[in-house]
Amino acid sequence: MSTAAPRLRSAWETLYREQRLATAAAIGLLLSMLLPWYQQGGFVTRPGQAPTELSDSFNAFQSWGFVEASVLLVALGVIALCAARADRRAFHLPGGDGIVLMAAGAWVMFLIFYRQLDRPSGNDSGVLRPIGSPSWGEVGVDWGIFVAFLLGAVIVYAGWQMRAHDRPEPLLDGDDPHSAVVEGDPNSVVSTMPIGTPRAMPETPAASAPGRPRTKPGPAAAPLEGQLSFEDSSDEEPES
Repeated sequence: MSTAAPRLRSAWETLYREQRLATAAAIGLLLSMLLPWYQQGGFVTRPGQAPTELSDSFNAFQSWGFVEASVLLVALGVIALCAARADRRAFHLPGGDGIVLMAAGAWVMFLIFYRQLDRPSGNDSGVLRPIGSPSWGEVGVDWGIFVAFLLGAVIVYAGWQMRAHDRPEPLLDGDDPHSAVVEGDPNSVVSTMPIGTPRAMPETPAASAPGRPRTKPGPAAAPLEGQLSFEDSSDEEPES
């Protein structure tokens, strides 16, 4: 237990601030599924009594479906990705980690938006069991689902920031992407870059501007025989 805390702190510090933000948002997304996502109201009619109004709310796990399962998988996937990067695992995802995080957050936002159009059935969820014969109305959304929507937007923002800053990935297992040289285990993955090689830094905007040549200027070519020279000859001394 005494060594677990320093290891967790070291792993947390290995992550970029965008990855820390995405991890915190994914953990919050998991916890938000315990909040009230949906609510349903209705009336219970008993003989000789006035109708009694009822209302109940239920979380994502109490109304399980494709949307809730997908949100859960996205949250776990983001946590697994950031945990692997904290462990300095070398692998490359299509488009990079930033694009993957943006796609994950956008998928969560789309699923929650879709849930506004296709809401679950409260009677089928098994959480509304009042005494009597209730007449339930339509299922509405509660404040917990909007928290999940905002956390999905935070994951999109973290991925966009990571993409904008062009964060490098570990090139070998154990490689520290923050360092200026390649480290790690050379036998972990297939790589032609030896340990100690300087890491390629991102290009500056000026160097990567469109239309700007990146080749070094070569030496001036010697004039060919008989070729006219355009040098100014006004400084030459006149012949006597």
